[in-house]
Amino acid sequence: MTTIAPVAHAPAPTPTLLLVEPSEPMRGFLRHHLTAERYAVLATTDAADARRALARGGPDIAVIALDGGGAAGLDLIAHIREGDPRGAWDPGMPIVAVGRDADPFSVARALARGADDHVARPVHIAELAARASALMRRARGQTLRDEVRVGTLLVDRRGRRASVNGVGVGLSAKEFALLDALARDPFRVLTKDELLRDVWGYVSAGRTRTVDSHASRLRRKLAAAGGGERFVANVWGVGYRLLPEAA
Repeated sequence: MTTIAPVAHAPAPTPTLLLVEPSEPMRGFLRHHLTAERYAVLATTDAADARRALARGGPDIAVIALDGGGAAGLDLIAHIREGDPRGAWDPGMPIVAVGRDADPFSVARALARGADDHVARPVHIAELAARASALMRRARGQTLRDEVRVGTLLVDRRGRRASVNGVGVGLSAKEFALLDALARDPFRVLTKDELLRDVWGYVSAGRTRTVDSHASRLRRKLAAAGGGERFVANVWGVGYRLLPEAA
């Protein structure tokens, strides 16, 4: 029987969300609903205001509007990723960009500057809250566990190494990132769209076979190290999960 090493979880404090939104009505709307989602919202009007808020103490997540051509918002995202010499904020905090549209070039530009996700206007609060929550879960999981053990498999996030029964597995950067994504919740099926977004930063799946080819190589390498033990199960028509269903 496969076991997952237990991890003690302390009650999570209320996360602080930095909101950058130039429109006063929309800023009030988002602040109200995100507060209802149990965020402590720092609502700012523009990039300059947001930089001052960052310097006063780092938030846990940021939602940044890219209106007006997006240059100031994109520069703010890059500024966050650069970090602060005094350590005022975490440069790895989750960032959701909000743009006027979802054309591939705008989305790709936001992701390239450091955003983790992109939401197009008009903003649907349920979608924004769900995406923010998913990013926070992933960020907290990485913080709480530098190592994840799933049965005989050990994933060392800090060292970016993996082993099965103590035997090291040589993985490429993307193969390790795929394994890391699957190991966070080994029984959950991750869709190909989710994996393309979270591991490769793609906006949509299209007809690419990237996930399938990487999953196939990862499965073979883990099986070779583990004497044939099965990992990376393909759920046809949906995506992948780390562990196959119990017989």
